Amino acid sequence: MAAAVTAAGLGLRVAVLDTGDRPGGQFYRHPAPGLGAARPEALHHGWSEFATREAALRAHESAGRITYLPLHHVWTVVPGEGGWTLHAVAGHAPGERAATVAARAVLIATGAYERQLPFPGWTLPGVVGAGGAQAMLKGGLVLPGKRVVVAGSGPLLLAVAGSLAAAGATVPAVVEAAAYTAYAGRVPTLLRNPGKLVEAASYGGALARHHVRLLTRHAVTEAHGTGRIEAVTVARLDRDWRPLPGTARRIPCDALAVGHGLVPQLELATGLGCATRPSADGTVALEVDAEQRTSVPGIWSAGETGGIGGAQLALAEGELAAYSVAAALRPAADAPRTGRPERLARRRARLRAFADAMAAAHRPGEGWTGWLRDDAVVCRCEEVPAGRIREAAQDLGARDARTVKLLTRAGMGWCQGRMCGPAVAALAGAEPAADRRPFSCPVPLGHLAELPATDR
Repeated sequence: MAAAVTAAGLGLRVAVLDTGDRPGGQFYRHPAPGLGAARPEALHHGWSEFATREAALRAHESAGRITYLPLHHVWTVVPGEGGWTLHAVAGHAPGERAATVAARAVLIATGAYERQLPFPGWTLPGVVGAGGAQAMLKGGLVLPGKRVVVAGSGPLLLAVAGSLAAAGATVPAVVEAAAYTAYAGRVPTLLRNPGKLVEAASYGGALARHHVRLLTRHAVTEAHGTGRIEAVTVARLDRDWRPLPGTARRIPCDALAVGHGLVPQLELATGLGCATRPSADGTVALEVDAEQRTSVPGIWSAGETGGIGGAQLALAEGELAAYSVAAALRPAADAPRTGRPERLARRRARLRAFADAMAAAHRPGEGWTGWLRDDAVVCRCEEVPAGRIREAAQDLGARDARTVKLLTRAGMGWCQGRMCGPAVAALAGAEPAADRRPFSCPVPLGHLAELPATDR
């Protein structure tokens, strides 16, 4: 959205293909109109910045400078005459239809999805992603339970716990696998981002007001229940995230919101051949230059695709990318002459340094697989247990997630390894690899049959 508004202001004609039904993405998720939310902004951080940009987007849309296309799931981007052709599935089934958009330049801002590290009992009803719990609250005004343990790793946990508690849930504990002392070596970076420190303090204050206990260097190692989760086992971890014997305790709950950070969603970009790089949090991100250009000419990227960094960084990168696109598409004499791109570049560098510090502090330790018994399900879709994956790696010679997949079916289900991929790679002893898929979302066969021969 930041890129679209900026580019339109620079004189470009912009088409926004949005997977959602209105602007805001996963971060600024809106309650359904029928719920009658009086103050949806109360559920969000930084709402005023979003509202300003949405108003600008609507103004550009009314003036014909932006074409906003909601419910458009782009499944591939292919080279076209003088630029690119984007193919999308538009609308909802059964009325979905094929859509195409031609463009001289493409900005990929596909965001990220949650990283889940499995544990015994994680498939029980009542166990949801940390971001999923926040989405339920923001989009549906509902809580996943009355007594919710929040667990995993990363700053999202603090925001989720604060939101759930403010909405009326009892949050007995936030269980953070990392230790905040990991930030000690990054003091200069922290001091250059005072806004982030204020934000962290506000989350800490919210937890204190609601009497939420923060357990660092702890993890949920098992969820218990029959028809639904009834309790979790929490254990202290060593520096490599291995559970320490004798430290386990049970916490009763009727819901668990758990997540271990985010994974950049790269299918569209890697399908185009964009180069990737390893991130400090153990995920794979796109490689972009100082102006947000990818390694493929004509393709830019902004936001979490270039590494997990949060909303403020995404806004800066989107705006910076728009200036770069405008400079590439307009005659040099007509290019905007302002200091804004330089200021944005400095802001991006400062926020990216903070994001890298955060990623390194919360990167999962190699010993987390120690809480996975052999009978614990790793691939939910195909119900593949950890023991079968270990057998493929240790006895059958599998050394990467693809070979494990062929031997065990782990990753062959509906999510295509998005949920279990990091865990399967860890059990196989392999480094995380970028997703490379021909389609970034399900596509009806009829849409493929209708493609012109040049795009097949």
